[in-house]
Amino acid sequence: MANYTLEEKDSFIVLGIGVELKSDYTDYTGINKEKALFWQEINEDGRLDKLKSIATNDYLFIVNEAVNNKMMHYAGVMTEENLSEASRVIQFPKGEYLVVKGEANTDEELSNTLTGIAFGEALPAASHVAYVGGPNTAVVMSEESGIVYGEMWIPVVRN
Repeated sequence: MANYTLEEKDSFIVLGIGVELKSDYTDYTGINKEKALFWQEINEDGRLDKLKSIATNDYLFIVNEAVNNKMMHYAGVMTEENLSEASRVIQFPKGEYLVVKGEANTDEELSNTLTGIAFGEALPAASHVAYVGGPNTAVVMSEESGIVYGEMWIPVVRN
């Protein structure tokens, strides 16, 4: 059984650079391949570094959100500034969040691992709450000695 907590969070906003995922939502291999290509592109062309340079803290948000019936994936930061490369201002609601903590070797591995645990184990185990949509995010919080630490935040409501 997955270890998770339920935490109350204030609303917050993340500025994101995103991509539409074209694979079917059940095609995890295709989705992961698209995400990996997106991260490679924004690392190589400097957009990720530019985004991180305007952040108000050290957190990197790896966001998944359905927008206008499209599956979207974003790299985001908390910031007061704007950036021409950014494609969306993502609003996270005030309320209860299911939180799963973890560690991995890379940001991408952390996101994939936490997403799998959160949706595959923690949410099914947390029968008294439900995810009703909206943005969810893996939050890369720190890195020490080559290990990346973070959390998955999924907005939930009580059943």
